[in-house]
Amino acid sequence: MSTPQLLMIEDDTRLAQMVGEYLTQSGFGFAHATDGASGLEMLQQRSPDLVILDLMLPDTDGLEVCRRIRSLPGGQAKVSVLMLTAKGDPMDRIIGLEIGADDYLPKPFEPRELLARIRAVLRRRGETAGAAEGPAVMRFGSLDIDRNARTVTVGGEPADLTSYQFDLLVAMAERAGRVLTRDQIMEAVRGRELEAFDRSIDVHMGRIRAAIEVDAKNPKRILTVRGVGYVFAKQQD
Repeated sequence: MSTPQLLMIEDDTRLAQMVGEYLTQSGFGFAHATDGASGLEMLQQRSPDLVILDLMLPDTDGLEVCRRIRSLPGGQAKVSVLMLTAKGDPMDRIIGLEIGADDYLPKPFEPRELLARIRAVLRRRGETAGAAEGPAVMRFGSLDIDRNARTVTVGGEPADLTSYQFDLLVAMAERAGRVLTRDQIMEAVRGRELEAFDRSIDVHMGRIRAAIEVDAKNPKRILTVRGVGYVFAKQQD
């Protein structure tokens, strides 16, 4: 099995050195960039499995870097992104998830928690890619979900989803017709523990709807069950 490769884009060199030593000892390959421009260049050269992206960078902010990552050609746009955000600022986290981050971790953080979240993101990706349950391609009307290629198409056109959003969609499609609470959805993809008033699932559902629905404001595929959660419709056009 190849060593998972990580890229940290962080201007705090002391923090990056500490994190790099810890993650290297934990079995990961590690590279570091001190600003957004060099981080994007390094990403395209190395094609890491996951990017640890600080929100505050000297040349640009992490949100813009995340946007640029998601606009890269080919598979590089689908790299997992874990964003480091300011503690106590939920709006930054919500915006980060909306533009394509897979997870976030507030600063300051314990290296063990960072390691746990990295492993969780990579595990979700690996488990979905290697899943043997059910057909390789799930079809719901004009919506096709290819487990092996980790791609989603609507009417033959590709839908733009992050790795985590793909995993959420697969988890819901596997349970089509069942009403799921937010806790059940997060548990299905083995996500991090819920925080009080956590809106991350709602943000991700909004992004998924924007990608797969004809009209995201009038969804037909992922329906909200008020006061409970969501349900993935069995019958679709």
